[in-house]
Amino acid sequence: MKEFSFRSEQWLPRSIEDIFAFFSNAHNLQTITPPWLRFEVLTPSPLAMRPGTLIDYRIRLRGLPIRWRTEIVEWKPPHSFVDVQLRGPYKLWHHTHTFEERDGGTVCGDLVRYRPRGGALMNWLFVRRDVENIFAFRGRQLAELFR
Repeated sequence: MKEFSFRSEQWLPRSIEDIFAFFSNAHNLQTITPPWLRFEVLTPSPLAMRPGTLIDYRIRLRGLPIRWRTEIVEWKPPHSFVDVQLRGPYKLWHHTHTFEERDGGTVCGDLVRYRPRGGALMNWLFVRRDVENIFAFRGRQLAELFR
């Protein structure tokens, strides 16, 4: 099955430590995820982020409730971390987050490699647009939070 990828970059006017600290708290995902997903972190706080940390979520995708579990497979503060889906809506979800000091702020990078259920047709019809909309919302929220 074909694998797809999505990349984004965003500069934020804060230190790498501040930005990484925000992303280190899995519960902050609720703040930067679009309301139409009804995203909820189920794993209680505090979460010790490190390789092997498991995080459970609940989302609604096209009205259907879905449980999602990810594992932190790499943790390299304050420069990067990687989460992968163990259970959820995708056949593969591998998300690399990077953080780089630049121009007095921090560039947040995202590289998502994914394989949607239903393959290329589902990606073309729905999934790619959903991923782009999710990250566009996220970018707007981050810009507002860290302006």
